[in-house]
Amino acid sequence: MSGRYAIVLAAGQGTRMKSKLYKVLHPVCGKPMVEHVVDQAKAVGFDDIAVVVGHGAEQVKEAIPTGASFVLQNEQLGTGHAVRCAEPLLKGKNGTTVVLCGDTPLITAETLKTLIAYHEQEAAKATILTAYADNPHGYGRVIRGSNGEVDKIVEQKDASSEELLVNEINTGIYCFDNNTLFDVLQMVTNDNNQGEYYLPDVIGLLNKKEEKVCAYVTPTMEETIGVNDRVALAQAEKAMQARINTYWMTQGVTFIDPNTTYISVDATIAQDTTLFPNVSIKGNTTIGEDCIIESGSEIHHSVIEKGVHIRSSYIYNSYVHEGAAIGPFAHIRPDSTVGKEVKVGNFVELKKASINDRSKVSHLTYIGDADIGKDVNVGCGVVTVNYDGTNKHQTTVHDGAFIGSGSNLVAPVEIGKHAFVAAGSTITNHVNDYSLAIARARQVDKTNYIKKDQ
Repeated sequence: MSGRYAIVLAAGQGTRMKSKLYKVLHPVCGKPMVEHVVDQAKAVGFDDIAVVVGHGAEQVKEAIPTGASFVLQNEQLGTGHAVRCAEPLLKGKNGTTVVLCGDTPLITAETLKTLIAYHEQEAAKATILTAYADNPHGYGRVIRGSNGEVDKIVEQKDASSEELLVNEINTGIYCFDNNTLFDVLQMVTNDNNQGEYYLPDVIGLLNKKEEKVCAYVTPTMEETIGVNDRVALAQAEKAMQARINTYWMTQGVTFIDPNTTYISVDATIAQDTTLFPNVSIKGNTTIGEDCIIESGSEIHHSVIEKGVHIRSSYIYNSYVHEGAAIGPFAHIRPDSTVGKEVKVGNFVELKKASINDRSKVSHLTYIGDADIGKDVNVGCGVVTVNYDGTNKHQTTVHDGAFIGSGSNLVAPVEIGKHAFVAAGSTITNHVNDYSLAIARARQVDKTNYIKKDQ
């Protein structure tokens, strides 16, 4: 029985990135490049996915928590050597192996499936994924024979003037008969200036053995962009963002300006939601239907239910229920919950806070480590004083309470149902249900106080 396998090359350091972060870990639309590649491989449904790691091995493993095996390339001795590192996992298995690059984040499962189907239909020993480039400078050229099969791959520096005119380029992605791949790799030498074992040499060896080598031309070169520096990283980011935004527009989401709207690859958005310019939706965020998210808003790893209106606000690792209104200029920090039809107004900050249905926290207020009940009104400038310099403490405000403007609720403290805290109070003790709490000094006027020094 034949199987299908993938080898993802992710061992290089990527010196041209000029970064402390290993190349394949640089993010594109919020996800490391190598994770994009492995995710697409998972979507193909390979029987085994082997990720070849070297530099930053542990960090790469952390970026791909499930769905792949890892093989270590202790020394980076070329792409052929990297593939050979997967030999203990794959040698002797019948079927098709696809070799992928961990720095090609735009490759899609659909293209890989088509490549495999073509390779198996042609009964080839190897099939190269190629593309036509308007400017092929720097790429290896694919030289075909009169029968249309691949004669050889010629690197830029080794190409003749005639070969340099060829604009069909090698993308670095290959399909192989698995057993043939590992048999021929034994014959690859490092007799070159770099002293490395090159995977493309397998193609020349197969031709010498008169084995069938094919090429499949991808309809878009964009998918095969290899990211070797920050310029290519920016190009990949732009291309991925255009792909993501186009998809969500086809699903019924309105983008006022797609060119300035950032959506992570893991985010989901329901139909009839409108995104204004300069909105960023990051991480594993879910946006419900009929939401309006205005310019300057940034949402990370959060759930936004339907009918929510967010104006120029930041939301992190939080849950916003149906019909709530946020902002402008609100800051919803992690582990906060905003209930149905809640209003969180301008310059309000929440942290580990639960604001329950229909309550209002309208302006200039800090609510931290607090549980605010239903139908509560929190006035302007209220602060839950949650930190004593060593520990954080909880504030609880029960349903229907009214917290007057400029009040300080010194935690731990509890405000009862329908209780009323007078404006300007500093509350240090629990307030009973239906009670009025006033905790401020009585006003004293000093008559002619200013005149006495004149």
